[in-house]
Amino acid sequence: MPSLKHEKLCLAPVAGVDEAGRGPLAGPVVAAAVILPAKGIPRGIDDSKKLAHADRARLHDRLRACAIVGIGIVEAEEIDTLNIYWATMKAMTLAVEALGCAPGHVLVDGNRLPKWGFAATPIVKGDSISLSIAAASIIAKHTRDTIMLAHAEAHPQYGWHSNKGYGAPDHLRALREHGPCPLHRRSFAPVAEAYRARETLLV
Repeated sequence: MPSLKHEKLCLAPVAGVDEAGRGPLAGPVVAAAVILPAKGIPRGIDDSKKLAHADRARLHDRLRACAIVGIGIVEAEEIDTLNIYWATMKAMTLAVEALGCAPGHVLVDGNRLPKWGFAATPIVKGDSISLSIAAASIIAKHTRDTIMLAHAEAHPQYGWHSNKGYGAPDHLRALREHGPCPLHRRSFAPVAEAYRARETLLV
């Protein structure tokens, strides 16, 4: 389980940062920054991928009530402009800036850091090691899932209520049958292929 081992070695307050949505074909990439409270940290915090939806939702609500949280969102159009790597770095920067206070140190999931002025440490598989990063992973994933569920109401043909924009078979089939929508990432290969196929039909 994640712990506060790394946090205790850093200048307080320590923010954990993680993202959700690098791989999907549609929707935004979302990053979260979380500064956990000194007392009253919710039990059960873990890498969001290891948690059931109901547990993520419960922990998301409890964290929003007790922790300092910042969220950064970069939409599909800007992902296509920047590329997904730099869009993710921007989302992380926006998340830390949205905390409303300057962290003494930032712990970031992964092996790369944004180009920012914060003292920071990247931690590979940080969402399984650092409690702050794990908390950020929960906030980021729940926030993005909620966004995609809202988009699914307007675009039910893509199955986003279940695949959340990832390249699942039902999503890929819908891309071929219906073509992309403005929320799709045009720079991602399956979406680019679907655009080319639609253009060919119109010629």
